[in-house]
Amino acid sequence: MTMDASNYRRVPDGVVAPRDAADVAAALAVCRAHGVPVVPRGAGTSIAGQATGTGVVLDFTRHMGAVVSVDPQARTAVVQPGAVLDRLRDAAGRHGLTFGPDPSTHSRCTLGGMIGNNACGAHSVAWGTTADNVRELSVVTYGGAELRLGQGWGNGAPAGLRELVDGSLALLRTGFPAGLPRRISGYALDALLPERGVDLARAFCGSEGTLAVLTEATVRLVESPPARALAVLGYADESAAAEAAAGLLPHRPLTVEGMAQDLVRDAGGLPKGGAWLFVETGGGTAGEARARAEEIVRAADALDGTVVTDPAGQRALWRVREDAAGTATRMPDGSEAWPGWEDCAVPPARLGAYLRDFRALLTEHGLRGTPYGHFGDGCIHVRIDFDLLGEEGVRRFRSFSEAVAALVVAHGGSLSGEHGDGQARAELLPRMYGDELVGLFGRFKDVWDPAGGLNPGMLARPARLDENLRFTVLPRAGAVDTAFGYPDDRGDFAGAVRRCVGVAKCRVDGPSQGPGVMCPSYRATGEEQHSTRGRARLLHEMLAGEVVTDGWRSREVRDALDLCLSCKGCRSDCPVGVDMATYKAEFLHHHYAGRVRPAAHYAMGRLPVWLRAAAPAARVLNAAARVRPLAALAKRAAGIAPERDLPALAARSFTSWWRREGPPGDASPGSATLGNASPGSAPPGSATSGTGLVLWPDTFTEYLSPSAGRAAVTVLGAAGLGVSLPPGRVCCGLTYVSTGQLDRARTVMRRTLDTMAPVLDRGEPVVVLEPSCAATLTTDLPELLGDDPRAHRLADSVRTFARALEEYAPTWTPPRLDRRVAGQTHCHQHAVLGDAAERRLRARAGLTGDLSGGCCGLAGNFGFERGHYDVSVACAEDQLLPSVRAAGEDALLLADGFSCRTQLEQLTGRRGRHLAEVLAEGLGEGLGD
Repeated sequence: MTMDASNYRRVPDGVVAPRDAADVAAALAVCRAHGVPVVPRGAGTSIAGQATGTGVVLDFTRHMGAVVSVDPQARTAVVQPGAVLDRLRDAAGRHGLTFGPDPSTHSRCTLGGMIGNNACGAHSVAWGTTADNVRELSVVTYGGAELRLGQGWGNGAPAGLRELVDGSLALLRTGFPAGLPRRISGYALDALLPERGVDLARAFCGSEGTLAVLTEATVRLVESPPARALAVLGYADESAAAEAAAGLLPHRPLTVEGMAQDLVRDAGGLPKGGAWLFVETGGGTAGEARARAEEIVRAADALDGTVVTDPAGQRALWRVREDAAGTATRMPDGSEAWPGWEDCAVPPARLGAYLRDFRALLTEHGLRGTPYGHFGDGCIHVRIDFDLLGEEGVRRFRSFSEAVAALVVAHGGSLSGEHGDGQARAELLPRMYGDELVGLFGRFKDVWDPAGGLNPGMLARPARLDENLRFTVLPRAGAVDTAFGYPDDRGDFAGAVRRCVGVAKCRVDGPSQGPGVMCPSYRATGEEQHSTRGRARLLHEMLAGEVVTDGWRSREVRDALDLCLSCKGCRSDCPVGVDMATYKAEFLHHHYAGRVRPAAHYAMGRLPVWLRAAAPAARVLNAAARVRPLAALAKRAAGIAPERDLPALAARSFTSWWRREGPPGDASPGSATLGNASPGSAPPGSATSGTGLVLWPDTFTEYLSPSAGRAAVTVLGAAGLGVSLPPGRVCCGLTYVSTGQLDRARTVMRRTLDTMAPVLDRGEPVVVLEPSCAATLTTDLPELLGDDPRAHRLADSVRTFARALEEYAPTWTPPRLDRRVAGQTHCHQHAVLGDAAERRLRARAGLTGDLSGGCCGLAGNFGFERGHYDVSVACAEDQLLPSVRAAGEDALLLADGFSCRTQLEQLTGRRGRHLAEVLAEGLGEGLGD
């Protein structure tokens, strides 16, 4: 709670999660009695700093997040302040309605936060800002007054407000700029003019928690067009796109969004050009929506244009736009970019000229940025490569902010066009409004909050824009000794932690919000500390050393990381690529240095050692595991959850099978005499010459699920590919990494590289069946042993089973199975490896149906550890188990990960199989363990 999505950091005294309006009033009474400030907070995605503060933070997302009611006849809804926008849209959508404003954070932003900031979103050209869609508000002032705000002086005005307005009518009529659809800066005092209906609810919107605390809102709903189409228009540059945007408004589009090529890393699928407009249209039918979009393409003076009607294609394009708040935080060369001048707005007709001047101003100050945003409303978002770590950089940040404020005003614009002023811009409001009107803002604040207890330092009498910067407390680059190399952060752990900018995509609270993985523990618990952002913030405070004072030994950080499944979902799903699995491993490495570790670290962290030792006695140990008292004792000693069954050891390891019953001819490790390939020849269908493929005998395949290995040998052989095993014992080090035993991990990895040296010298592809091991070899290995070129060569050689077939046997036809499938795409596969080859192979084999997203919840050692069982099951219930139940008993269960298969078997009683096993069975091979 020390930070939001801005550049600012303020440390509160505490956090209160009220359950109802009475709790809000009680919390305010206690704070009032002790003179403690209060900051109301929703999802904490504010970009200007207004969701940070000292005193007590009121967190409405825990308990006050209900959509109380929807009235389809009146087209209104009643919501609590912590209600997530997408939950309201889901409820309204059942009646063909929606809430018009839709910020890119719609999957996690709250209605209270939207009202506080007067949020807008992509559809404001059609449906306006939040203020345009609010009917009545229930609020409690810092002084304890409970008010119901609507239209007219008889609806909840605090004492003295009418007199203040009546005495300032001339100023209110002349002091606000006209022709601005996105004027968010300052207080909306002009909404209290008599000719505008004295709209108290509208005037409250955008007050950033400085006037009163919202407890309930009645909002307007609008009809959602049943069909939509997306016209994508290409222009030479962003100025050309901006100048064209205003001319499209007479066609009454739903959106006119713009972005330039320097934000889009992959322009594949977009029309030709250096900048694009996304213009959405709606209609009663798909044909009507398409016709409107085609009309816009014909009317637009664009280099190129296309119309997208496929919903999946539209979602993919919108995802590029919605993730921009995160992706824009990294420049193409990897350097950091920050908010600070995030969302000014000018009259739409002036946007092209403003952008040219803005680009020139960036160059003058030696800065870079990537503008994008709501071109139809004249509102621009941009992240800029401010150096906020040093004094000179902070001075440049201030001087640029002052200069661009003058530029915006010269173009008749607003300092804020969506996210509010907060601390980033409120200091500059006199440049836009003049001293007299800003003075009136202060008097307006005092009428509502004479004690100044609500969110002090925002809007009225604001803090300076270069105070409370969150970066100043962090250690300088290179000051933190780490085990991982952090190559994408220039070797700096603090830089890696800074990746989290707070847009909170990790706080999406259910599978309806998308197929991704991040963040399973937040989805299970709903608690901020168990989100990727929450953990990143705690690591930030650990490095700062002011709130978390015991560094790597911190129990607070350890406890927050304890429920991190190390799924790596954030590595791909987070817009800025936060990799909490790596940060957790780094933390555990330091936290337990020279100390006794939890039993699970010794038992499961060193699993390869124990399984290798246990293999000769597999049958005896399996029998002992079926004796409940013995199993309970073993689980207790190993730190394993008592609810878990111990996986059975294979009666014969994979390599033992290989030596005795594997390929014909010389079947020793290192040979390649399977199928039609021979040593030194190119396998049929291979893209490269050599001895064929090297099949990696990972620990899980070797000792727990050798049937997957045998199946892979069968299928690869049927495809005409030669297969060999490594010339000695290998291990990717996964279990050591996941438990933070990084010194041991590096030792194991170096030994593996020594063993694999001949394979690397021959340039042979390495097929890895277990996705978590493949991901470890691809990412953790080169990041832990970055100075060893062999680590990078091995990482580059890794192929999944499906990818190996696609690359080296492209003409092979798999058996046609024609079965429906369900199951799990391994989270590491989703995050690191991708599953496109697997999808194509399943399609060619006639396996229909999608595998679920999310994480199975077992996640290697996580779900086996004592104390994790309930969260592990909750993660499985998020996506995996519902998808399996929905598929029915006849569906084949696919799961390439051993953890996923184990979770399925233990929670459903049904056996999941590796794709190789299913294909081998289709070839007529029985491969039971």
